[in-house]
Amino acid sequence: MELTAAHALYGIFTLIIILTMIFRRGVVLPTLLGTFIIAWVYKGSMISGFTAIFNANLVAAKELFNIFLIITFMIALLHSLKDLGADRRMIQPIQKLMINGHVSFFVLIVVTYCISLFFWPTPAVPLICALLVPAAIRSGLPAITAGVAVALAGQGMALSSDYIVQVAPNLSAVSAGIDTTVVAEKALILSLVAGAAAIGMAYVLYRRTIRSKDDPLNEIEMNQMQTAKESENTSKSVHLTVWSKLFAVLVPISLLAVVIYMMVAKVNSGRTTGFEGGDGAAFVGGVAVILLLLSTVAFGRQHALDYITNHITEGFVFAFKAMGPVIPIAGFFFLGSSDFSGSILGIDDNAPGLLFDLVKSSQAFLPQHAFPAAFSILIIGIVSGLDGSGFSGLPLTGALASSLQNGAIDAGTLAAIGQMGSIWTGGGTIVAWSSLIAIAGFCGVSVMDLVRKNFLPVMFGLFLSTVVALIVF
Repeated sequence: MELTAAHALYGIFTLIIILTMIFRRGVVLPTLLGTFIIAWVYKGSMISGFTAIFNANLVAAKELFNIFLIITFMIALLHSLKDLGADRRMIQPIQKLMINGHVSFFVLIVVTYCISLFFWPTPAVPLICALLVPAAIRSGLPAITAGVAVALAGQGMALSSDYIVQVAPNLSAVSAGIDTTVVAEKALILSLVAGAAAIGMAYVLYRRTIRSKDDPLNEIEMNQMQTAKESENTSKSVHLTVWSKLFAVLVPISLLAVVIYMMVAKVNSGRTTGFEGGDGAAFVGGVAVILLLLSTVAFGRQHALDYITNHITEGFVFAFKAMGPVIPIAGFFFLGSSDFSGSILGIDDNAPGLLFDLVKSSQAFLPQHAFPAAFSILIIGIVSGLDGSGFSGLPLTGALASSLQNGAIDAGTLAAIGQMGSIWTGGGTIVAWSSLIAIAGFCGVSVMDLVRKNFLPVMFGLFLSTVVALIVF
């Protein structure tokens, strides 16, 4: 295998991107510039460089557009439930379970995890912090500890697997050139291990700070807490009460039924069609659309056509804000894969695998063991998450997983490990400039204090989950 100037440039720009992530700067500019220069040098034509930038983004957009759709429909459904006030009714009864601070800690974790699996933690945080966190504080749970519970369960455990919406495993799998299901199932197991370890350690560390229910500090913290405006009840008339109650029951039951059906179909795959690749996310998205239609008609029959258009538009805006920067990043790393580089460079045969070739050329200097490969990809994932996104590093960890796999460990396991590192870090648990800011703001605590509280539990959870991956997979 002969390395060319294009290979060297690809390696240099990959290092530049990693360093940019370390310094918490956006990586879209170096990825676009790198795509242009590498294609120009490889093809020997500046015109090819220009076309490669467009083609790389187009290829990435085609591969990832299903992600944008599922986010759009789930967010649109959440907005329609807010119109009815059903989003509040879904979790109000849970307040009665918060009899003391210790119980409240775990109730927050369970509810945050379940809601975040279906609607993502960022749009779910205002709802949870407006309704459940005040009840938890009144029961004796300190606001900072409530923030820890919400962050570890939502931005950590739920988002790192993303098993229902499947944005994260899809990004990892496409970049690694493997099936989404492979990454999704392994990431689910690792996320539960990391979450259980992190949450368990957090409870042990902070359980002594939990107060009694009649402690005067509870009311003091309640007065300091800021309530999110977005989570205010927006029901506009009394007749919506019936529909609000109906959809508060119908939506969770429907989504739970979807999960149960998917699990049964997977177990009985010999008799029932299993959900492979993105089929599971498509099933969830389709159910969300039907629920969206019904809830929109219930809210305003005469204006349903306008309402549903507005909600889908809001969903697309959220999706592109969350995932838009990932497209040029993914395009750059797709350029390093022979599965996509042909379409980007306009080559029909013998498409180059720039990243794979670089890693393969260094295999002689790398130990062929699972341990260094697993922890290397974990560290790279953690570093890539320092930009505060979590998702922007997945094309990198997925591409490296494909290149670093060997007889001791497969690409699916490495991709899942990298996904854990990237999302637990940048998704909003230990990076102060991520969505953790929202949790801190809603709970009325310092984001830096929340970072310090989360750091040791998260690092312990990631280390343990990687060890479990090496043993189990």
